[in-house]
Amino acid sequence: MVDYHAANQSYQYGPSSGSNGAGGGGSVGDYMAQEDDWDRDLLLDPAWEKQQRKTFTAWCNSHLRKAGTQIENIDEDFRDGLKLMLLLEVISGERLPKPERGKMRVHKINNVNKALDFIASKGVKLVSIGAEEIVDGNAKMTLGMIWTIILRFAIQDISVEETSAKEGLLLWCQRKTAPYKNVNVQNFHISWKDGLAFNALIHRHRPELIEYDKLRKDDPVTNLNNAFEVAEKYLDIPKMLDAEDIVNTARPDEKAIMTYVSSFYHAFSGAQKAETAANRICKVLAVNQENEHLMEDYERLASDLLEWIRRTIPWLEDRVPQKTIQEMQQKLEDFRDYRRVHKPPKVQEKCQLEINFNTLQTKLRLSNRPAFMPSEGRMVSDINNGWQHLEQAEKGYEEWLLNEIRRLERLDHLAEKFRQKASIHEAWTDGKEVMLKHRDYETATLSDIKALIRKHEAFESDLAAHQDRVEQIAAIAQELNELDYYDSHNVNTRCQKICDQWDALGSLTHSRREALEKTEKQLETIDQLHLEYAKRAAPFNNWMESAMEDLQDMFIVHTIEEIEGLISAHDQFKSTLPDADREREAILAIHKEAQRIAESNHIKLSGSNPYTTVTPQIINSKWEKVQQLVPKRDHALLEEQSKQQSNEHLRRQFASQANIVGPWIQTKMEEIGRISIEMNGTLEDQLSHLKQYERSIVDYKPNLDLLEQQHQLIQEALIFDNKHTNYTMEHIRVGWEQLLTTIARTINEVENQILTRDAKGISQEQMQEFRASFNHFDKDHGGALGPEEFKACLISLGYDVENDRQKQTGSMDSDDFRALLISTGYSLGDAEFNRIMSVVDPNHSGLVTFQAFIDFMSRETTDTDTADQVIASFKVLAGDKNFITAEELRRELPPDQAEYCIARMAPYQGPDAVPGALDYKSFSTALYGESDL
Repeated sequence: MVDYHAANQSYQYGPSSGSNGAGGGGSVGDYMAQEDDWDRDLLLDPAWEKQQRKTFTAWCNSHLRKAGTQIENIDEDFRDGLKLMLLLEVISGERLPKPERGKMRVHKINNVNKALDFIASKGVKLVSIGAEEIVDGNAKMTLGMIWTIILRFAIQDISVEETSAKEGLLLWCQRKTAPYKNVNVQNFHISWKDGLAFNALIHRHRPELIEYDKLRKDDPVTNLNNAFEVAEKYLDIPKMLDAEDIVNTARPDEKAIMTYVSSFYHAFSGAQKAETAANRICKVLAVNQENEHLMEDYERLASDLLEWIRRTIPWLEDRVPQKTIQEMQQKLEDFRDYRRVHKPPKVQEKCQLEINFNTLQTKLRLSNRPAFMPSEGRMVSDINNGWQHLEQAEKGYEEWLLNEIRRLERLDHLAEKFRQKASIHEAWTDGKEVMLKHRDYETATLSDIKALIRKHEAFESDLAAHQDRVEQIAAIAQELNELDYYDSHNVNTRCQKICDQWDALGSLTHSRREALEKTEKQLETIDQLHLEYAKRAAPFNNWMESAMEDLQDMFIVHTIEEIEGLISAHDQFKSTLPDADREREAILAIHKEAQRIAESNHIKLSGSNPYTTVTPQIINSKWEKVQQLVPKRDHALLEEQSKQQSNEHLRRQFASQANIVGPWIQTKMEEIGRISIEMNGTLEDQLSHLKQYERSIVDYKPNLDLLEQQHQLIQEALIFDNKHTNYTMEHIRVGWEQLLTTIARTINEVENQILTRDAKGISQEQMQEFRASFNHFDKDHGGALGPEEFKACLISLGYDVENDRQKQTGSMDSDDFRALLISTGYSLGDAEFNRIMSVVDPNHSGLVTFQAFIDFMSRETTDTDTADQVIASFKVLAGDKNFITAEELRRELPPDQAEYCIARMAPYQGPDAVPGALDYKSFSTALYGESDL
């Protein structure tokens, strides 16, 4: 069975595709474009059209018969798309979408489009082929579409030696017919006219079916009919061509020939035994050839490697020394170049040679061939022996080179060492004689003298340390003389100069030490005075700086106590000023004594006191600054004291007013709470009383305004706390706003109760009973009931869950009824109570206000319209129908109400609907909030 499930590759198919491909792997669109010049002119040539019709029809029927059907006219039988979809299902093995069975043109177009979409889903780009042309019976488009299907499902998956589709099929034909005389397949048209190629294909795979030697090239009709009949009878390949059509056509139709030949390819694709045998022989020969190639490579590489070893060993055994280190280093560089450049490739060649030898022996053993024996002197062992000799010579050569270089380096090293040590010593002595002769101690201070003495001691230590270097320089010069160094004369001259200079430095060092010690004794007395001055001047200077900092420090105080504390501290500071002045005079006397001693002993003092930077001028200047800052500080503290006294007055003034207004607001809030709970008299009386109470509250507003003015003064003075009151302006504002809100909400609540009473017809007694019950269960007097409190309140009022209405128990009042309920253990059901809570607490806050309670009780105790009653009323207006029309609404209702209903009623969707029908049921439920309006 032919496998038509081809790979999902994207090609462009069509009757006039112009795509170009490359090589044997090109697309079907590629090779269709190769014949584009003649194909375009002869596409509907009568002879070609006849061949294509017959071939394509036979090819289609060869697959449709598997589904129990066939076609007669290829451009007519595919017009409704049914058999076209069936054909695609058979050749692809996949299910297509369900076809449309209608007879209309649109049904046919839809079926053909489903088939074309399936072809496109297989990676085929249909060019200029549309469903309308197929439905209209366009012969050109129909044949082009069938050719596209044949290419995709019968030819595209043909692959021979990395070529596919048309090229693969042509290569397969060429390979199979190559041994036959008079057969030269170069194309799919004139190469098949004499019929020999068809017979050769059959004979190559089934030689018992064809007597090929009896066929004659000049009798093409007989040849063609013979091949067609044998293929149909024995190979199950239907006859798709007429011999006369092929012979009588100058150039048979290529598509028809390719379609027919592809059937042979699929029929014979399993006959590969001969090819397998040939491949086995080729494989054996290839192995043998590869082994021979490896043997030749081994012989060649072994000869080259041995020759290189023979030439290299004498070079490595040369031991003639050179006179200079540069020449020996050049030899070493040559040797390193040999190691880096010349030897690594040879190491690789030796390794590769061994690998090739082992690989060759393994391949020979695996293929049952005798082991390889290299020619004389080229064995692996011969190569290893030569390589070992090479490495021994290489090791000895390297050791000799390094020893020679070390010997020459020793001599150069000594000369360089002498030059280096001499240069270091000369650099160290440079300027030392001038330094030792300098009389800088004559104008130095005691600290400078001590520093110069320590510096001189350090120099003496350094001088002693350099004694070893001088001795080393002399020893190296002696060794170079003994080794007969070529530049010994310059070495000796330089060494003598260093020794002479060394003796002169020793004499100058001793003279300088004596001069420094004499000067040190003369300055010690003056230094003691400077030190005493510094010890007393430093803390006094710090005291003055701290005093100036404190006197100029910014201060921030918020209370009168804080400023009084600062004034007290400042007075204490002023009391210490006389003692400070006496300390200042004593410090200045020490400085004057040091100056007197220096002048009397003709000592030149350079610079200021070495122990401190605080001069007498600085002390006097800062003392004057302190004297100036004290009165300024006095003035600033007095100003701040006056300011804090004013702030304290503002605090007391605000606190006095706030301590009146705050409690008044709190008292009024409590009174409103009691009023809202008690509510004596009629609702109108309660409302009048509340409004009078509201006016009294509003009349109190000037007191709040006065407090605001006082608070404004406090803010302007930047006063942030007030210990005289617990009330802030923000607290009082919030309390005032809550008071106004509470009285307004209470008034509104009473007004709503009046509206509810009048609208629902609730008596004053009922309203009072509702209020009494609500207040009774409002334990915290918060104006709202929790779920359990609300539940108990309902039970106390006789609410019946079963009948969803208020139970009337004769003349029993609420107290008696409450006692009866409690004694009988009556309680509300959870489901019913949850429904009630969703009505009175739609926001799920967990609290029921009195207004919500009144609204609920008014609904439960009065007769109101329901959604069902409204629906029943609409049904009467509609004449007992499930819907109503706009005309009926306008007839039965006032104009404005009729238009209101028409604008909001949705169209009726029931099975008995008529044009213009409106749904009055959903409208009615929406009026009562049971659905969206």
